[in-house]
Amino acid sequence: MAEIPEYVKKVLETLEAAGHEAWCVGGCVRDTLLGRVPEDWDVTTSAMPEETMAAFGQHAFPTGLQHGTVTVRADHNSVEVTTYRVDGTYHDHRRPDSVTFTRSLEEDLQRRDFTANAIAMSLRGELRDPFGGQEDLRNGVLRCVGYPDQRFQEDALRILRGLRFAAVLGFAIDPATGESIHRNKELLGEIAAERIQVELLKLLAGQNAAEVLRQYPDVVGVFWPEVLPMVGFDQKNVHHCYDVWEHTLHAVAAVPGDPVLRCAALLHDIGKPNCFTVDEKGVGHFYGHSAISRELADRMLRRLKCSTEFRETVVRLVDWHDRDIPRTDKAIRRALGKLGERDLRRLLALKRADNLAQAPEFHDRQRELDKGETIMEKLLAEDACFSLKQLAVNGKDLTEFGLSGPVVGQVLKKLLDAVVDGDLPNDRKELLSSVSRFVTDL
Repeated sequence: MAEIPEYVKKVLETLEAAGHEAWCVGGCVRDTLLGRVPEDWDVTTSAMPEETMAAFGQHAFPTGLQHGTVTVRADHNSVEVTTYRVDGTYHDHRRPDSVTFTRSLEEDLQRRDFTANAIAMSLRGELRDPFGGQEDLRNGVLRCVGYPDQRFQEDALRILRGLRFAAVLGFAIDPATGESIHRNKELLGEIAAERIQVELLKLLAGQNAAEVLRQYPDVVGVFWPEVLPMVGFDQKNVHHCYDVWEHTLHAVAAVPGDPVLRCAALLHDIGKPNCFTVDEKGVGHFYGHSAISRELADRMLRRLKCSTEFRETVVRLVDWHDRDIPRTDKAIRRALGKLGERDLRRLLALKRADNLAQAPEFHDRQRELDKGETIMEKLLAEDACFSLKQLAVNGKDLTEFGLSGPVVGQVLKKLLDAVVDGDLPNDRKELLSSVSRFVTDL
């Protein structure tokens, strides 16, 4: 089992020296018991907020006194210290209207979401586990503390947190907890888009993301109703042995846990139900589905207030996922120029996953992807030019040549295209000698 860090021990020691109880609690204890490295450490204490402030003096900051939370700086690290409390009613299904401080650790643990997060650990490694969290950790089960409906109606974000924990930890969701998730899913409609976004992206990065999505598409459908038509949608095509949703989940499972890639895999065929046609032989087709998927993905990611960079990258991958990139130096250089190395690698990973999620007899497309990747690696090793910053001339060179205004950028673009297409070497002298020709063509 991992050790409590020294800076956290100092916080516990200071509180105990002042006559108070103090315990590590929540995710840090859960992760420690699982042999994982906690992202941060939280402490709960019998000390009232003002007593915590007094114990730490200038190293304590009142970051949430109304909920009993004081942030303590210890050895250049921050630790949230929260007084034992009992939550009042939750009218907004997110935060308690009021809290009551208590001197009982068990009462504090009773208000928490899941048994795995309701375990406390003392400075000396003693555990308090009144709700069987350790057994659930051993069994890989995620279970609500007390009545699941009550937990989710108090804070609806716990619905997505539960799915996220199951995906990241690889846990099964207890049947009663799972039934309650389905039953209370509509409460997510009252949760801020930004909060949903954070939980969803963490869920998608989890080892068990595809299986969780498989069991709970109705939950995702609350904020992304566009996914629901994919569920059970028969593709009626020999290339596909799965319906659209199952194909999507196999693609999600086949890409690395990068949230960008997982999100692109989840949305790459989101437009298929909107453009489905059947020919005279009964074969299904999805003409133009990449463009429709691109538009839907953009709309969905905007709805969750995703960052511009994240949204544009995912949308670009969705848009490109079905494009054929010829296995030639010229085509791969062009793709590198459009996408850059990082996103071309992502695109190749998405294409691999998309192909592996099809009928096995069509997996031979992997060999063509291997060829494209080999060419890309060769071009990168040769430091091939595919971007303006690699071009042997720049805007200053063209200004000195006598150009000005928008023409500078236009000529640079034409010079780059010529180098990428292999029509000109990336040589300063050769490029400058061609400037006049390109200016004439404008």
